[in-house]
Amino acid sequence: MAANYLPYEPEQMILLPEAIQDWLPEGHLAHFISDTVDTLDLSAFHARYEKDGPRNQPFHPAMMVKVLVYGYATGVFSSRKMARKLHEDVGFRVLAAGNFPAHRTLRDFRAIHLQELSELFVQVVRLAREMGLVKLGTIAVDGTKVKANASRHKAMSYARMLQSERELRTQIDELLARARASDEAEKNEPEVDIPAEIARREARLAAIAAARARLEQRQREADAQRGRDPDDQNKPRGKDGKPKGGRYKRDFGVPKDAAQENFTDPDSRIMKRAGGGFDAGYNAQTAVDDTAHIIVAAELTNRASDAGELPPMLAAVQRNLGAAPQQVLADTGYKSESVFETLSPSDCDVVVALGREGKAQLKINREKLPHTAAMADKLQTVAARLAYARRKWLAEPPNGWIKNVLGFRQFSLRGIDSVKAEWKLVCLALNLRRMAAMNGA
Repeated sequence: MAANYLPYEPEQMILLPEAIQDWLPEGHLAHFISDTVDTLDLSAFHARYEKDGPRNQPFHPAMMVKVLVYGYATGVFSSRKMARKLHEDVGFRVLAAGNFPAHRTLRDFRAIHLQELSELFVQVVRLAREMGLVKLGTIAVDGTKVKANASRHKAMSYARMLQSERELRTQIDELLARARASDEAEKNEPEVDIPAEIARREARLAAIAAARARLEQRQREADAQRGRDPDDQNKPRGKDGKPKGGRYKRDFGVPKDAAQENFTDPDSRIMKRAGGGFDAGYNAQTAVDDTAHIIVAAELTNRASDAGELPPMLAAVQRNLGAAPQQVLADTGYKSESVFETLSPSDCDVVVALGREGKAQLKINREKLPHTAAMADKLQTVAARLAYARRKWLAEPPNGWIKNVLGFRQFSLRGIDSVKAEWKLVCLALNLRRMAAMNGA
């Protein structure tokens, strides 16, 4: 006897129109993102288009925001891939509701509305608090290095810059001399577009000179912060201005030969990556609430060290939610006498490790580092040890989710202002995934 299958008619057309919302099951992430975006204030997005009048017909900002956020929440960061998903992926099609913006449109919308997208992160954090998913009892601050959208082959060391500048100037001088040669002499030379060759080398020389100037400016600022002076004759001096012995290896404002600058994203810095090696990247910071692992502050810097980042992160939490947490946890990368002094006294209980777990603590000079000594004393108490024991499972999972669940390991944008906004967009997307999961979606 032949099997009795359920009807299967791939050529059968749908006789009655369907609601596109029914294409996805109830509780799907796309539905949650759509409903959430509809509750947010998008007036700043609309304001950009009002001046164009009724004749201009851009895509609706709500639809564009939903598609972008859903893309980041599902690990699709490329505008080209998003445009393709609008045709192939049911979730994207439901959110777009019959719209198919091109990848350039998606790219330009993201670039134009970076500030507005950053502000949506704050709105979502406040919404999470209204839902009871953020309580500001304890937060943990952590940093992670994220690769910049910059080629490592488009970077150059300071020593190589000086060498290249000399070589290019020599080549330009030779080309100019060749251009001035007589027509008779030129007949025996290979055919070369000398003006174009000169222009190409001059453009390269200008780019290198600009990169060298940026390196030297950063070094001058760093030297001045260390207490150096242009007229110090390479001799360390005390507060009274008198030499105190020793000698600086480099002149004021002269970078190390190995110091590098990237031409594709000058704001990025060479940073050590996990597992070994170095990349042009940024130091992305998150502050995570212990109630539901919601990221309540997302900031970014091009300084590789976490030292000094704790006060800005606490200020960001205060700015986003209008209140400070009761307690903040941070690893040893955030320890700093000046930071402890800044945060003391404080209504927030600050617990920062002074060394790596399992390793002996270094002896602390209590006269020179009184606030660090006070933190060491605190860490000997049972309450502080129990609190710090929670740091790892609280601070590190969101960064792991961003890199391994969402797959976000490299920025799509360039420039520190654009990258800051993209980092908040990533954290916004992760927050919505967490909120959807906690809401039963």
